[in-house]
Amino acid sequence: MPKYLIERDVPGASRLTAEELQNIAVTSNRALAEMDEPYHWLQTYVAGDKLYCVHIAPDEATVREHAQRGGFPVAMIKEVKAIIDPTTADS
Repeated sequence: MPKYLIERDVPGASRLTAEELQNIAVTSNRALAEMDEPYHWLQTYVAGDKLYCVHIAPDEATVREHAQRGGFPVAMIKEVKAIIDPTTADS
């Protein structure tokens, strides 16, 4: 399945408390449980006023469905086409 990078505008995201972040995770997990699609939330990076989420889903429409069910904003969704890291240079 494709991997997606999702950008969410959340003013004050970097100031969210551990409890607020936990609540977001609970909401996301609940939305995932309600869906009738294979879907995996891998992780989310909190930076500034943004959340950057990495999800694996069948398609962009399914990513948007998860966002709608969870009440999450979506500023951008991009399919990840490749992943590189320092070991890529060793080829």
